[in-house]
Amino acid sequence: MASSTSAFTTKILCFKRPQFHHQPRLAHSPRASLHHRHHHHFFSRRHFLSQTATISLPLLAPLIQQPVNAEETLSEWERVSLPIDPGVVLLDIAFVPNDMNHGFLLGTRQTILETKDGGNTWFSRSIPSAEDEDFNYRFNSISFKGKEGWIVGKPAILLYTSDAGETWQRIPLSAQLPGDMVYIKATGEKSAEMVTDQGAIYVTSNGGYNWRAAVQETVSATLNRTVSSGISGASYYTGTFNTVNRSPDGNYVAVSSRGNFYLTWEPGQPFWQPHNRAVARRIQNMGWRADGGLWLLVRGGGLYLSKGSGITEDFEEIPVQSRGFGILDVGYRSKDEAWAAGGSGILLRTTNGGKTWTRDKAADNIAANLYSVKFIDDKKGFVLGNDGVLLRYLG
Repeated sequence: MASSTSAFTTKILCFKRPQFHHQPRLAHSPRASLHHRHHHHFFSRRHFLSQTATISLPLLAPLIQQPVNAEETLSEWERVSLPIDPGVVLLDIAFVPNDMNHGFLLGTRQTILETKDGGNTWFSRSIPSAEDEDFNYRFNSISFKGKEGWIVGKPAILLYTSDAGETWQRIPLSAQLPGDMVYIKATGEKSAEMVTDQGAIYVTSNGGYNWRAAVQETVSATLNRTVSSGISGASYYTGTFNTVNRSPDGNYVAVSSRGNFYLTWEPGQPFWQPHNRAVARRIQNMGWRADGGLWLLVRGGGLYLSKGSGITEDFEEIPVQSRGFGILDVGYRSKDEAWAAGGSGILLRTTNGGKTWTRDKAADNIAANLYSVKFIDDKKGFVLGNDGVLLRYLG
């Protein structure tokens, strides 16, 4: 199925609509802490000594050490209560760079939440220009650069702010846009980069009035040309990505909808480059490490790291204690520390760049799947899940 270049180079005409001021609908909600504080003994020291005077030293030692061992299981995350309905899946989060207390949280069922205190409390945000039609939007991605911000969602919707989110305006899009918008990145003044689930990449430099195509064809068209080159599973490609992730220097890695191969794109390349997976099981997700290498998750709970940095097909498996649940995302706090999250409240941590991982048992009682790990900086991080679950990093 060939795809003409014209479909990708068509300008998306748009215009500015009147700006609307937000109308907070719900008040702040209290947060609930995940980590548990250990109670002090209720006995006085004298009573304790009198009760334990006849206990031999080998028996007494475990009693003294128990609080120390328990302290080591304390979580570095807390759960934040949100004013949303059960069943909402949280999808993305971003903060205004000039004011790290001011942020936005996106999700399914037309969910947009706002915080003014760094993510401790959130209130529902009303954007009239996103409520003009009888659609139940799924807001997929948000990004800020300075005071400029962008939001994309499904059905096709694009929102833009130039005043740190105080007002948002809707920018109409062409009906010829191939695929659903799944990712947007603010790249500079009035500039952004947008990706659809069919592999279209568009860039704008004038606040979204028009867009220029960065690739010349859809991924389906690319695979039709390269299927004979030995990309396993390409004939089963349904035309959409399962996941897509961008590196800080603008490189992309995307996983095919069936998870049987992956694709990469670097700025300046005319097409996406398909790659055979180097593992037996199908790929769940892929992304970029803080050192420039790749991480790869397979369905069923396996975690792999690429050897070296940059784009490669050479991976090695890393043992993890996932309890049989799938790992869905990895987020790096620094080059050494990263967190992985997944099904049934799985939280894993590495402090040596991913060589070894330990499980955060304090999150085992979370009855939710954790889909996304986002570190805004080394002090601010969040884990997003279904059923409105949001975890905040305590450090």
